[in-house]
Amino acid sequence: MKVMKRSVLSVSRTTGKITSRARILPSFLIAGAQRCGTTSLYRALAEHPLLLKPVLHKGVHYFDAAYWRGPAWYRAHFPLRVSTALLARRYGAGPQAFESSPYYLFHPLAGERIAADLPGVKLIVLVRDPVERAYSAHAHELARGFETESHFEHALELEAGRLAGAEESLRAGPHSAHHSHRHHGYLARGRYAEQLDRLEPLFGRERILVLDSHRFFAEPEQVYDRVLDFLGVPRLGHPEFERHNGRPLPRPLPDSLRQSLRDHFEPYDTRLVSWLGGDPSWRA
Repeated sequence: MKVMKRSVLSVSRTTGKITSRARILPSFLIAGAQRCGTTSLYRALAEHPLLLKPVLHKGVHYFDAAYWRGPAWYRAHFPLRVSTALLARRYGAGPQAFESSPYYLFHPLAGERIAADLPGVKLIVLVRDPVERAYSAHAHELARGFETESHFEHALELEAGRLAGAEESLRAGPHSAHHSHRHHGYLARGRYAEQLDRLEPLFGRERILVLDSHRFFAEPEQVYDRVLDFLGVPRLGHPEFERHNGRPLPRPLPDSLRQSLRDHFEPYDTRLVSWLGGDPSWRA
């Protein structure tokens, strides 16, 4: 089954590259953050007839891990213009292609590449309690085999050493990868304000929508409508909202560790207020 799936994907990508000039590029990207509900939002938006997901799979990861493949490879993932023209006539509004790759927010070169290759593109970023995000990310990476340290506390102690020099390495070798930068940034990925500040001069705040994922799951209809307004897409009802990619945590965090991490993230959470238009839900 896996061999057959790889074969189908290979044929689809080859066909897509041949027809790449006849395909549209994304109008917006769900850029992160990891373990913050990006898959759930992606699935909800993909139910809208004018929001077109990639032809092959959710996360293309072009601007972070596959930039060396070139623009024709990237464009091959998206729908043909002829199909979007038919949708535009049917609904009286232009369709928009999109994808969701949550490493874009954290990768040091992704923002620059996106700004250069997709002028006018909009970004959507989801954030959650960074303490919960870090613990969830560790469980996620452990289950996928990308983490070898089973104790969360020990993984946190290793993080600084694992990530030392990672950004410099990625910038020095633009087509390189760094395993720990992608899979072991438990604290670093939760410092959302740092990453958003890097994107602001490239896109401007008017093209970046930051959403509190706790509020998305609590009030999905309101947040969904806000996203459609941000994209300039007509409201055509609501999809069925579901949680995706949830993963049970092994045990509750010790109170002392939770408080220590909460203190660590406090200054970064405070800087999120201007992005969210109010206090993050986990600080309110």
